[in-house]
Amino acid sequence: MTEERIAYRIRQGLNQSLNDISPATLRRLEAARHVALDHQKIMECAPELALAGQRPSRISTGHGFRRASVRRLLAVFALITGMAIAFYWQGHQYVTELEDIDSALLSDDLPPEAFLDKGFFAWLKESSED
Repeated sequence: MTEERIAYRIRQGLNQSLNDISPATLRRLEAARHVALDHQKIMECAPELALAGQRPSRISTGHGFRRASVRRLLAVFALITGMAIAFYWQGHQYVTELEDIDSALLSDDLPPEAFLDKGFFAWLKESSED
């Protein structure tokens, strides 16, 4: 028997016995329910692994939902800021390396045409292996 079927039978049983409860008891139960809902702690969202065919076990409502969404927005903002800083830093390091290479090439005695010669690269490779 599935969980929905069991829940349906329990609900039907509770609804049938509802007619046996006195109106005064129903009013007290309703008042107690409202008091309990007013004092209920708001559950915050926690990351959970979602499995196929299963519903999340916790649901946020009210102010907890707003706090959770603000926290998520702050986390996303912090992540984007961190990524932007990392991309800037990597770009800065890359440009610095290119500047060093350019300055080394400009201060060298070889003309730029020597770097276009395929034989020059072969000579460099042979001399660096020795």
